[in-house]
Amino acid sequence: MKNIFTYISMLCSFLIIAQQTPASKQTQDIAIMGATAHIGDGSIIENSLIIIKDGKISSVVDGKVVKMDLTGFKVIDANGKHVYPGFIIPNSTLGLTEIDAVKASDDEAELGTWNPHIRSLIAYNAESKVVESMRPNGVLLGQITPRGGRVSGTSSIVQFDAWNWEDAAIKVDDGIHINWPSSFSRGRWWLGEDPALKANDKYAEQVTELSNYMTNSKAYNKGDKSKINLPFESMNGLFNGAKKLFVHVDDEKGIIDAVNFSKENDIKNMVIVGGREAYKVTDVLKENNIPVLLMRVHSRPNSDDDDYDLPYKAAKLLVEKGVLVALEASGDMERMNSRNLPFYAGTTVAHGLTKEQALQLITLNPAKILGIDDNYGSLSQGKSATLFISDGDALDMRTNIITHAFIDGRDVSLETHQTELWKRYSEKYKNQ
Repeated sequence: MKNIFTYISMLCSFLIIAQQTPASKQTQDIAIMGATAHIGDGSIIENSLIIIKDGKISSVVDGKVVKMDLTGFKVIDANGKHVYPGFIIPNSTLGLTEIDAVKASDDEAELGTWNPHIRSLIAYNAESKVVESMRPNGVLLGQITPRGGRVSGTSSIVQFDAWNWEDAAIKVDDGIHINWPSSFSRGRWWLGEDPALKANDKYAEQVTELSNYMTNSKAYNKGDKSKINLPFESMNGLFNGAKKLFVHVDDEKGIIDAVNFSKENDIKNMVIVGGREAYKVTDVLKENNIPVLLMRVHSRPNSDDDDYDLPYKAAKLLVEKGVLVALEASGDMERMNSRNLPFYAGTTVAHGLTKEQALQLITLNPAKILGIDDNYGSLSQGKSATLFISDGDALDMRTNIITHAFIDGRDVSLETHQTELWKRYSEKYKNQ
């Protein structure tokens, strides 16, 4: 009997913590009428008419000009509201770690230094409660990225309403991530070392080690593969263009060295991740057509001589020089803070960008960088109907109140543990 009660308790616990059932495939044509459509490419259509059929955007037109027979459609009156493409969070560990303090739920990194064969996708937890909390702010897609080592592993891109990682995947094994050696280091104060910033004496050695690994990988992939080397095998996508190289680097020297490293190894597609000092080398980035996944906007300046507002205006400094930029949110509490992605974009508006430019940082730009812009990132005919309707400005936390969200045309739930608690406690004092 005791075992029966234990089993029932475990089952109830599972039911309580499980994510909502993913939305079913679209079965009825949908028409969204009257909203201001923010296309994602910098343009706007006032009083728009958006038609969704079979999970795709059939048309996005000016509702005042184009009239359609909507018999049989599910019509959503969005007059006075705003429609946006689903926001995209790159370089994310969503679904890889649920609770930092619970080791069994932490699967963001593997042991070892050279792990290009490690695939984040198969560790992705589609039922994560943290992933679920992205949708009410419009964050509907993400690049799930491993951490650790010199070569962390391979990322994949998922949508945030799925039964499992197979259902979630929209682009599998899109790129390999490496952590570039830092040209500077700080002493470990807890070991009595001077905590001041100093040159990394092993920088050249670490770069050479990385170059040798790349050379050996190329040699393996061009030679006899009778004896399989899985890590080297996984690197082949960098040389034939099937995968992008995401280099996590912040300092000016490191960025320049990483660009040269990419050219020397004939890597066709490279992306800078972090790029704290990317604004210092915009000419190099522009000349080599290298985009940047920019550090979290809500950060403090890294150096004593940095402008106090550098993290806020860094996106503008890059955009005005013609560099393709998207925002990421890695750092402390990165999974929970990823829901603030639209508000990071909103901060860039206060520091020089227009609202539509800022919107591009989290829609079409990341879609281009991640190689999914043929189907996501903007409200365009033929693309996936991955979008949402907000009562107000989606980049403003006061007005971004989402009423509907769609992923591939599926009307997804906006309920989370947080919204349930909000509804519960909002009633607490009404009758007192």
